[in-house]
Amino acid sequence: MQLVKALVSAHDELASWRQHLHQNPEIAYEEKDTSDFVAAKLESFGVEVHRGFGGTGLVGVIKGNLGEPESGKAIGLRADMDALPMSEETNLAYASQRPGRMHACGHDGHTTMLLAAARHLAKTRDFHGTIYCIFQPAEEGGNAGARSMIKDGLFEKFHMDSVWGMHNWPGLEVGRAVAHCGAAMAGADIFVLTIDGKGGHAAMPHLTKDPVADGRHVYSGAANPNLAPA
Repeated sequence: MQLVKALVSAHDELASWRQHLHQNPEIAYEEKDTSDFVAAKLESFGVEVHRGFGGTGLVGVIKGNLGEPESGKAIGLRADMDALPMSEETNLAYASQRPGRMHACGHDGHTTMLLAAARHLAKTRDFHGTIYCIFQPAEEGGNAGARSMIKDGLFEKFHMDSVWGMHNWPGLEVGRAVAHCGAAMAGADIFVLTIDGKGGHAAMPHLTKDPVADGRHVYSGAANPNLAPA
């Protein structure tokens, strides 16, 4: 309960962090200002900061005061930082100030949540082991920010027993969290489908090969194999 009270009392300050990030969105691998903002906050909390993972990604290291940190577990807490390449039309007082950029998936909230957690953990350090706060770029659109951080040596430099992340869910009532065992989210990928057709006159459809109709059948068959044409 003391933790909840501390976070509630800091609501306005945390909201200002999130609104600043919302006003200044950056898309995959362009999160320089966001990374600078996060690093400055972490350093002000007394957190050791390591940058240059996945380009704009960074890690904050917080060691606990209960026992020797090296003898305890090490976990990662992860948040994504990137926005989406779309224009905001919400008319919010803190709407995006960057055309064609918008935090439409809540990563400004994720970043703020992890910053708030980092500040509390750095202030109290009432745990055994080490916590790595991972701020990841390029989560959206298959840009593989996590893979880029790993390629840059994330787990070689910081050995973790597990990594934990959380995503906002606007439809869930305030104060409730949901967890799943096993896979919970679908992966996304991009592919290009080319269908060769033959144009013609609408009065003679039997002489054409309509790629639009064929594409519809392919899509319907992939979404529901029971609908695929014989």
